[in-house]
Amino acid sequence: MPGLNAPSRLHGVDLARGLAVLGMLAAHLLDIESFDGGRPETWIDLANGRSSILFATLAGVSIALVTGRTRPVTGPASSTARARLAVRAVLLWLMGVALIATGVPVYVILPAYAILFLLAVPLVTLRARALWILAGVLGLGMPWVQPFLNALPLWEERSGQDLALILGWQYPVTVWIAFLVAGMAAGRSDLRALRTQVTLLVGGAAAALIGYGLDAAASSPGLPDDPLFSAVWTAYPHSSGLLEVIGSGGFALATLAVCLLACRTPLTWLVLPLRAVGSMPLTAYVGQLVAWAIAAAVLLGDTGDLFGFRERETFWPFLLTTVVLCTAWALLVGRGPLERLVAGISRRAAPDRGDAGTIGADRLDR
Repeated sequence: MPGLNAPSRLHGVDLARGLAVLGMLAAHLLDIESFDGGRPETWIDLANGRSSILFATLAGVSIALVTGRTRPVTGPASSTARARLAVRAVLLWLMGVALIATGVPVYVILPAYAILFLLAVPLVTLRARALWILAGVLGLGMPWVQPFLNALPLWEERSGQDLALILGWQYPVTVWIAFLVAGMAAGRSDLRALRTQVTLLVGGAAAALIGYGLDAAASSPGLPDDPLFSAVWTAYPHSSGLLEVIGSGGFALATLAVCLLACRTPLTWLVLPLRAVGSMPLTAYVGQLVAWAIAAAVLLGDTGDLFGFRERETFWPFLLTTVVLCTAWALLVGRGPLERLVAGISRRAAPDRGDAGTIGADRLDR
């Protein structure tokens, strides 16, 4: 347990990561009706799209935490951190391609995650203010560019479809980089401070209200009847529209803040199993998809039969198994197996240069 509750760890970040991993599992395995505030059984629809955005945002938080927190690493420590991020990106991409090869019918996020890590390499020395500005510019600007990128003839060809899979284009990094940078900005702030947590909650909630509120009003008469405007002016999950970036990006930051605030209280011990999942998100995510591929092959003879697998009502067994195994591993062993493997490889590929500032540069599970 010392690792899971080490003074250097932020319990709220682990909790948020655990919710993101399990939220993506729900989005994959449950047949979810559209959200209706008056019907609690539809509230799980919040997991659609938002869980993966939360996952990407928390990747940025982790990168900031291991590269100096509020004071970015410099000198040899910076070089080591950049090199290790690049190595991790390669490893994540290889894992993602391997998962795609299983035929499990989900859009694997790891290839996009890997590219986001590479894009973060030149940003590790930036401070919070610069990162917030950059996140805003990217978040407000790139959704207007994305429809033109999506319309490229390349994607209609078979080779283009394969390229989209190995690039994780369902999570287009051209837009999603804004979530990663916003997460880095949050991580460069003092996340242990109550003031920071409240600011993230208020700011994130306000952004969510603006994004989703404008989306709700988008059906009003008088708005431009233009394909580009329609593609951009939406908060529909996985649309990469401007309102999704604002609304779901704000939702991710508010969720992080709620988790940080909750873990200031004794509730942190009640949610320990969820924190355990969040302490090893790579292991949990990869493990779920590998188990899915094996189970589908045995039960259905086809790893790509999504509806058949959902009909087996596998969500709760998968969720409970993930929580139990991660909790047991965290308490008995400590760091997740894949997290340990990737960290070991990155350390060997980019060893410390004798600068104490590199401490933590291999701990992206903090």
